[in-house]
Amino acid sequence: MANVLIGATGSVAAVRIPALYETLAAAGHAVKIVATEAAVYFFDPASLPSGAVIRDADEWLGERYQRDAPVVHVELRKWADAFVLAPLDANTLAKLAVGLCDNCLTCVWRAWDTAKPVILAPAMNAFMWQHPFTRRHLRAIAADCGAAHVPGHLDDAALFAQINERSKTLRIVAPVEKRLACGDTGMGGLAEVTDIAQAVADMLQRSAPAV
Repeated sequence: MANVLIGATGSVAAVRIPALYETLAAAGHAVKIVATEAAVYFFDPASLPSGAVIRDADEWLGERYQRDAPVVHVELRKWADAFVLAPLDANTLAKLAVGLCDNCLTCVWRAWDTAKPVILAPAMNAFMWQHPFTRRHLRAIAADCGAAHVPGHLDDAALFAQINERSKTLRIVAPVEKRLACGDTGMGGLAEVTDIAQAVADMLQRSAPAV
Protein backbone atom coordinates (compact mmCIF):
# COMPACT_ATOMS: atom_id res chain seq x y z
CA MET A 1 0.00 0.00 0.00
CA ALA A 2 1.03 3.67 0.07
CA ASN A 3 1.93 6.56 2.31
CA VAL A 4 -0.96 9.03 2.12
CA LEU A 5 -0.74 12.56 3.47
CA ILE A 6 -4.03 14.31 4.21
CA GLY A 7 -4.01 18.09 4.10
CA ALA A 8 -6.77 19.40 6.39
CA THR A 9 -7.84 23.04 6.10
CA GLY A 10 -10.29 25.30 7.88
CA SER A 11 -13.59 24.21 6.40
CA VAL A 12 -16.37 22.98 8.68
CA ALA A 13 -16.05 19.74 6.72
CA ALA A 14 -12.83 19.07 8.63
CA VAL A 15 -15.12 17.37 11.15
CA ARG A 16 -14.82 14.40 8.76
CA ILE A 17 -11.05 14.14 9.00
CA PRO A 18 -11.15 11.24 11.51
CA ALA A 19 -13.48 9.31 9.18
CA LEU A 20 -11.20 9.94 6.19
CA TYR A 21 -8.17 8.88 8.22
CA GLU A 22 -9.88 5.66 9.30
CA THR A 23 -11.09 4.85 5.79
CA LEU A 24 -7.65 5.27 4.24
CA ALA A 25 -5.98 3.35 7.08
CA ALA A 26 -8.51 0.54 6.72
CA ALA A 27 -7.50 0.29 3.04
CA GLY A 28 -3.98 -0.52 4.22
CA HIS A 29 -2.34 2.86 3.76
CA ALA A 30 0.00 4.57 6.19
CA VAL A 31 -1.70 7.89 6.87
CA LYS A 32 -0.54 11.22 8.28
CA ILE A 33 -2.39 14.53 8.50
CA VAL A 34 -0.89 17.99 8.08
CA ALA A 35 -3.42 20.44 9.46
CA THR A 36 -3.78 24.19 9.46
CA GLU A 37 -4.57 25.80 12.78
CA ALA A 38 -8.06 26.62 11.52
CA ALA A 39 -8.67 22.95 10.69
CA VAL A 40 -8.16 21.73 14.26
CA TYR A 41 -11.06 23.90 15.40
CA PHE A 42 -13.28 21.28 13.77
CA PHE A 43 -11.67 18.01 14.92
CA ASP A 44 -9.66 16.89 17.93
CA PRO A 45 -6.14 15.70 17.04
CA ALA A 46 -6.14 13.71 20.29
CA SER A 47 -8.87 11.48 18.81
CA LEU A 48 -6.32 10.13 16.31
CA PRO A 49 -3.21 8.03 16.93
CA SER A 50 -0.28 9.80 18.53
CA GLY A 51 1.89 11.53 15.95
CA ALA A 52 -0.70 11.27 13.20
CA VAL A 53 -1.42 15.01 13.08
CA ILE A 54 1.31 17.53 12.20
CA ARG A 55 0.61 21.17 13.01
CA ASP A 56 2.49 24.39 12.39
CA ALA A 57 4.09 24.22 15.85
CA ASP A 58 5.69 20.91 14.84
CA GLU A 59 7.50 22.51 11.91
CA TRP A 60 10.28 24.11 13.93
CA LEU A 61 11.44 22.20 17.00
CA GLY A 62 13.73 23.66 19.66
CA GLU A 63 14.59 27.27 20.34
CA ARG A 64 16.97 27.73 17.42
CA TYR A 65 17.73 26.09 14.11
CA GLN A 66 20.40 23.42 14.23
CA ARG A 67 22.26 22.47 11.08
CA ASP A 68 21.04 19.18 9.60
CA ALA A 69 17.86 19.28 11.67
CA PRO A 70 14.96 17.83 9.67
CA VAL A 71 12.67 20.28 7.87
CA VAL A 72 9.22 18.88 8.53
CA HIS A 73 7.47 19.96 5.32
CA VAL A 74 10.30 18.52 3.24
CA GLU A 75 10.28 15.27 5.22
CA LEU A 76 6.53 14.96 4.71
CA ARG A 77 6.97 15.50 0.97
CA LYS A 78 9.61 12.77 0.88
CA TRP A 79 7.45 10.39 2.90
CA ALA A 80 4.17 10.76 1.06
CA ASP A 81 3.21 8.92 -2.11
CA ALA A 82 0.03 10.98 -2.48
CA PHE A 83 -1.26 14.26 -1.07
CA VAL A 84 -5.01 14.57 -0.57
CA LEU A 85 -6.26 18.00 0.44
CA ALA A 86 -9.64 17.35 1.98
CA PRO A 87 -11.38 19.50 2.87
CA LEU A 88 -9.77 22.22 0.78
CA ASP A 89 -11.17 25.58 1.85
CA ALA A 90 -11.33 28.73 -0.27
CA ASN A 91 -8.44 30.39 1.55
CA THR A 92 -5.99 27.53 1.04
CA LEU A 93 -7.16 27.01 -2.55
CA ALA A 94 -6.16 30.60 -3.29
CA LYS A 95 -2.77 30.09 -1.64
CA LEU A 96 -2.08 26.95 -3.66
CA ALA A 97 -2.99 28.68 -6.91
CA VAL A 98 -0.50 31.51 -6.44
CA GLY A 99 2.23 29.63 -4.57
CA LEU A 100 1.92 31.17 -1.11
CA CYS A 101 3.45 29.02 1.60
CA ASP A 102 2.84 30.51 5.04
CA ASN A 103 2.14 27.33 7.02
CA CYS A 104 3.31 23.74 7.07
CA LEU A 105 0.58 22.49 4.75
CA THR A 106 1.20 25.06 2.02
CA CYS A 107 4.95 24.54 2.36
CA VAL A 108 4.38 20.84 1.61
CA TRP A 109 2.43 21.87 -1.49
CA ARG A 110 5.16 24.25 -2.65
CA ALA A 111 7.84 21.58 -2.09
CA TRP A 112 5.74 18.78 -3.62
CA ASP A 113 7.23 16.47 -6.24
CA THR A 114 4.88 17.15 -9.14
CA ALA A 115 5.38 13.62 -10.45
CA LYS A 116 3.36 12.35 -7.47
CA PRO A 117 -0.44 12.47 -7.36
CA VAL A 118 -2.50 15.11 -5.60
CA ILE A 119 -6.22 14.93 -4.89
CA LEU A 120 -8.21 18.09 -4.17
CA ALA A 121 -11.61 17.88 -2.49
CA PRO A 122 -12.91 21.44 -2.11
CA ALA A 123 -15.49 22.36 0.53
CA MET A 124 -16.78 25.86 1.20
CA ASN A 125 -19.86 28.08 1.38
CA ALA A 126 -21.98 27.96 -1.78
CA PHE A 127 -21.36 31.62 -2.58
CA MET A 128 -17.61 31.13 -2.13
CA TRP A 129 -17.83 28.18 -4.51
CA GLN A 130 -19.66 30.29 -7.10
CA HIS A 131 -17.16 33.15 -6.90
CA PRO A 132 -15.14 33.59 -10.13
CA PHE A 133 -11.89 33.24 -8.19
CA THR A 134 -12.69 29.59 -7.41
CA ARG A 135 -12.70 28.43 -11.02
CA ARG A 136 -9.75 30.67 -11.81
CA HIS A 137 -7.71 29.11 -9.01
CA LEU A 138 -8.66 25.53 -9.90
CA ARG A 139 -7.74 26.10 -13.54
CA ALA A 140 -4.40 27.64 -12.52
CA ILE A 141 -3.58 24.60 -10.38
CA ALA A 142 -4.67 22.29 -13.19
CA ALA A 143 -2.37 24.08 -15.64
CA ASP A 144 0.54 23.64 -13.24
CA CYS A 145 -0.32 19.93 -13.07
CA GLY A 146 -0.26 19.40 -16.81
CA ALA A 147 -3.87 20.12 -17.73
CA ALA A 148 -3.25 23.21 -19.81
CA HIS A 149 -5.78 24.98 -22.05
CA VAL A 150 -8.88 23.81 -20.18
CA PRO A 151 -11.69 26.14 -21.35
CA GLY A 152 -13.16 28.40 -18.72
CA HIS A 153 -16.72 28.40 -20.06
CA LEU A 154 -17.51 24.76 -19.20
CA ASP A 155 -19.94 23.83 -16.46
CA ASP A 156 -18.48 22.28 -13.33
CA ALA A 157 -18.93 18.65 -14.38
CA ALA A 158 -17.31 19.18 -17.81
CA LEU A 159 -14.54 21.32 -16.35
CA PHE A 160 -13.53 18.73 -13.78
CA ALA A 161 -13.84 15.90 -16.29
CA GLN A 162 -11.39 17.65 -18.62
CA ILE A 163 -8.96 18.49 -15.82
CA ASN A 164 -9.04 14.95 -14.45
CA GLU A 165 -8.59 13.46 -17.91
CA ARG A 166 -5.77 15.74 -19.01
CA SER A 167 -3.64 15.71 -15.86
CA LYS A 168 -1.82 12.52 -14.94
CA THR A 169 -1.20 13.70 -11.39
CA LEU A 170 -4.22 15.81 -10.39
CA ARG A 171 -7.70 14.65 -9.45
CA ILE A 172 -10.44 17.06 -8.34
CA VAL A 173 -13.24 15.46 -6.33
CA ALA A 174 -16.12 17.83 -6.85
CA PRO A 175 -18.14 19.15 -3.94
CA VAL A 176 -21.80 18.22 -3.56
CA GLU A 177 -25.00 20.20 -3.26
CA LYS A 178 -26.54 20.07 0.21
CA ARG A 179 -27.68 22.15 3.16
CA LEU A 180 -24.41 23.53 4.46
CA ALA A 181 -23.39 24.14 8.07
CA CYS A 182 -23.92 27.89 7.60
CA GLY A 183 -27.58 27.28 6.75
CA ASP A 184 -27.30 27.99 3.03
CA THR A 185 -28.30 25.30 0.57
CA GLY A 186 -26.14 24.89 -2.50
CA MET A 187 -22.96 23.49 -3.98
CA GLY A 188 -19.95 23.36 -1.69
CA GLY A 189 -20.34 20.38 0.62
CA LEU A 190 -17.43 17.97 0.91
CA ALA A 191 -17.71 14.87 -1.25
CA GLU A 192 -18.37 11.57 0.50
CA VAL A 193 -15.37 10.13 2.31
CA THR A 194 -15.67 6.94 0.26
CA ASP A 195 -15.50 8.94 -2.99
CA ILE A 196 -12.36 10.74 -1.80
CA ALA A 197 -10.77 7.45 -0.78
CA GLN A 198 -11.63 5.96 -4.18
CA ALA A 199 -9.98 8.93 -5.90
CA VAL A 200 -6.84 8.29 -3.86
CA ALA A 201 -6.86 4.63 -4.91
CA ASP A 202 -7.41 5.56 -8.57
CA MET A 203 -4.56 8.08 -8.58
CA LEU A 204 -2.15 5.72 -6.85
CA GLN A 205 -2.97 3.08 -9.45
CA ARG A 206 -2.52 5.58 -12.27
CA SER A 207 0.88 6.63 -10.95
CA ALA A 208 2.12 3.08 -10.29
CA PRO A 209 5.08 2.02 -12.45
CA ALA A 210 4.18 -0.19 -15.40
CA VAL A 211 5.24 -3.84 -15.03
